[in-house]
Formats: sequence, C-alpha cells, structure tokens
Amino acid sequence: MPVTPYQALPNRFRRAVCGGETQIGCWASLASPVVTELLGGIGFDWMLLDAEHAPNDVLTLIPQLMSLKDSASAPVVRPPANDSVFIKRLLDSGFSNFLVPFIESADDAARAVAATRYPPQGIRGVSVSHRGNRFASVPDYFDIANDNVCVIVQIESRKAVDAIDEILAVDGIDAVFVGPSDLAAGYGHLGNANHPDVQQAIARVFERAQAAGKSSGILAPAQADAERYLSMGCRIVAVCADMGLLKNAAQTVQKHFMQKPAGQG
Repeated sequence: MPVTPYQALPNRFRRAVCGGETQIGCWASLASPVVTELLGGIGFDWMLLDAEHAPNDVLTLIPQLMSLKDSASAPVVRPPANDSVFIKRLLDSGFSNFLVPFIESADDAARAVAATRYPPQGIRGVSVSHRGNRFASVPDYFDIANDNVCVIVQIESRKAVDAIDEILAVDGIDAVFVGPSDLAAGYGHLGNANHPDVQQAIARVFERAQAAGKSSGILAPAQADAERYLSMGCRIVAVCADMGLLKNAAQTVQKHFMQKPAGQG
C-alpha cells in the first residue's frame, strides 16, 4: 500500500487524537535524522522526537523533522520543559504536535496551551517569516495556526494524578500521556512501573481521560505492557524506541555468534 506523506497543515494527527483513534508510535532519542528517517518509513502513526531526555536542541530537531516530511508518521516533539520560549522556537521551526513534560496542575496545563497559541488565545510571539509558516508562503497561517497545534501533556507525579480532572478540563489539552518511570518514582517504586500502586494510578488516568472524552497515552516498549494498556482504553501508545530496537537487535546477534560453546557453529 502506498504511504501518504504526513502533512502538518491541516493537522491530521490532532484530528486522530481528538477523535479517539488508536495511534501507535515510536520513540526517537538518538538525535539522528538518518535513524529517524529510517523509522519514519516503517509506517508508525507518529514519531516522538525527544528533547527532554535526549541530546537534542532546535538545530538537531529540524533535520529530523525534515527527514519525516515524506513519511506517514506524524512528528511529535517533547520539549525539555514547559518553557514558552523553547516551545515558541519549536513552533517556528515547524512542529505542530507537542508532548509537554511534567504537568502537575491545571495552571501548568494552561501555560502549555498558551505557549502554543497566538494572542488573544495565548502568548506565542509573532515572527512574520519562519519555517513553520513555510517562510511566509502560507497566506492564512495566522488564521489557522492556533487550530492546528496538538497539545498532549505528561502525567508523571502523584500531584498530577490527584489533579487529573482539572488538567483534563483545560481548554486546548487534547490528551494526557503517562510517564510510567517518573510516576513509579513518585509513588516510591523507582524502576518498578508494574507495582500495583503505580498500575492503579495509571488506570485512574486512563479512566478519567475516557470520562472526559479525551485520549490517553503512554510509553510501553514491552509488548505485553503495550497490549495491556491498549486493552485498558489507552489510545496513544509508543510501542518501541530507536535506542532499544538497536540495542536489542545488536545483543541478539552478539549472543548468537559470541556466546556459543566452542566447536558449535
């Protein structure tokens, strides 16, 4: 089947998220446009380009965004923080889908949305010509830009779980996304996202999102975890990561050729 290139305007990914469609994604942390381009051609619904826990900045993110221009995978970027200046630079660079980390309150969520909207709906600074509006070649960009940005916020702490209903009620929040590792740490179970306390918190986020008519997401590179979360109603699931795919494949090859008893071929 031919692959239809993803187009940022109009935002098909946002429509899918807001429509409750299942979106299967892949995490990209290696900061390599070649790796991102390779994975973008596989056919995932979305690719997460990480600037929080990966060595990315605007100048490394733009080549990766460019590498996905002929891909069916929607580029989603995670800024290093809920920082309006960095988010503004990402918008001007051409990103329209955001996963904003460590949101703990309705105020945090409202600030994230405001950073992605031009006034009067938000506080995004105005540049007349930038990569996001194809260097001023999109004539109605300022009329449509606000409606073409997808904002997904990460729930990564006890405080965020306690405030989940208020966060979901913020206008402009399209979905919530669980950060299982930080959530586990916040519940006193560092390194054990499968602890019953953590799983109960995750289930609560999914349930409250469904009740609010919004999608929820999670990073779940273990297949059994991903399938369990999908069965729980989670709709935006990152099922693998570039680093893990490379490491696991390399370990499989190394084990086959280098860990056999002497004399076995």
